[in-house]
Amino acid sequence: MTFVSDTLLRAGVWLTTSTTPTPSPTFGSYTGDEDLITPGWIGFAITFVIMVATVLLVVDMTRRVRRTRYRGEIRERLEAEAAAEDSATKPE
Repeated sequence: MTFVSDTLLRAGVWLTTSTTPTPSPTFGSYTGDEDLITPGWIGFAITFVIMVATVLLVVDMTRRVRRTRYRGEIRERLEAEAAAEDSATKPE
C-alpha cells in the first residue's frame, strides 16, 4: 500500500514539475511604486461605515445586556421581599 501511494505521489510530482508553468495574467502593468497603491476615498468611506456600524452595534448590545441584568436583579429583590413577607405572615 505504501509503495503504491509513494509511486503515485512521485509520479504526480514529476508530472507537475516537468510541465512549463503558465504565466500569470497581467491586467495593465503598473510601473510605479506598489507601496503607494491605496484604496482611496471609497475604501476609506466603506471602512468608516463598517466601523461606525460596529460601534453602534456594540453600544446597543451593551445597553441590552445591562437592561437584562437590571431586570434580573429587580426580579430577585421582589422574590426576596415576597419570601420575607410570606415568612412574616405565616404563624409558626
